[in-house]
Amino acid sequence: MKLRNLFLAALVAALAACGGNNNGLTISGLDPANFEVINDGHPVKLYVLKNAGQMEVCVTNFGARIVSVCVPNKQGKMTDVVLGFDNIIQYGLDPDSLNNDNNFGAAIGRYANRINKGQVTIAGKKYQLPQNNFGHCLHGGPEGFHNQYFDVVEVTDNSIKLAYTAADGEMGFPGNLQTTVTYTVKDDNTLDMLFEAETDQETIVNLTNHSYFNLSGDPSVPCTDHVLFINADYYTPIDSTFMTTGEIKKVYGTPMNFTKRHPLYQTIGDTSWQDIRFANGYDHNWCLNTYKNGKGDDTKVAASLYSEVTGIYMELFTNQPGLQVYTGNFLDGTVTGKRGVVYPFRASICLEPQNYPDSPNKKNFPSPYLKPGEKYTHHSAFRFSIR
Repeated sequence: MKLRNLFLAALVAALAACGGNNNGLTISGLDPANFEVINDGHPVKLYVLKNAGQMEVCVTNFGARIVSVCVPNKQGKMTDVVLGFDNIIQYGLDPDSLNNDNNFGAAIGRYANRINKGQVTIAGKKYQLPQNNFGHCLHGGPEGFHNQYFDVVEVTDNSIKLAYTAADGEMGFPGNLQTTVTYTVKDDNTLDMLFEAETDQETIVNLTNHSYFNLSGDPSVPCTDHVLFINADYYTPIDSTFMTTGEIKKVYGTPMNFTKRHPLYQTIGDTSWQDIRFANGYDHNWCLNTYKNGKGDDTKVAASLYSEVTGIYMELFTNQPGLQVYTGNFLDGTVTGKRGVVYPFRASICLEPQNYPDSPNKKNFPSPYLKPGEKYTHHSAFRFSIR
């Protein structure tokens, strides 16, 4: 999948030449020409989605990634609220790039989050998956969906449908998995996400989007002043390798309690709590109250995030059982993103609706198995407003 060095050098030079063009920029300041390339026969582009108002979302079909999300702040100024890069090379097409191993804005699969020791049993057969994170399989392995080319099935002014088929045996997973991802920008300033999948043999599926949010619009500043609410009475503790222990614990009386909204800085530094000490912040799954009896209610608020600086308020709706919250604890000032901004420690917060981590190996967690004739459906929506 990677570019040869000679072709890469020519491509970088071409993109640099295009970067000087000030015409045709997106509201977020992106030059679509910096995302256009054909690599190994796969055409890559930047797609710009808009609603009837001001909201703009930019998407690339490499990894089905969301590159920018622009919404108005309390002064009416258009504000890009997600982290990312200015060109396609930085997203991972350059094997020598410091940014190569990233999942900024990507669709994550075939199994989001961690699987213990990369081991799973499906239909009575044991499979060994890549061990790419503290001895565990993370986000479908190093060549998961975030590093794959999606085909564009349909695109309109406000919506795009992307498709990818993961082959039987890809990253060790069984079954040919046909997947579609649909992003729609609705007129109420909602970014709607629909993930669907079908398989020809039993497998496991857990898809999500991995956007890094900073609602202040200034990712050079940590997002610890953001006010977070999570509609969850329980969470799943982790060990020192970020693996869920199998326990489901109450949040009350702990720094994991976001049932009453509060700024992250009030609890994120409480290293007296083992889970925060292990993760150096938040990198945990919450068991959403909006999911009951095997069904999620995507009409109720599962979580919300607010920046007093911009007045931007984001609500999350989902039919998924869990929400992984990650506070950018591995960002360390070595990644340079859009507009030349260096991303510091905790520059963002990820809200990733999904199944619980390591569900295949924890019988008390919601089932992640998908059989032929069944359809996997994950619906989530991020609604933006001003408060």
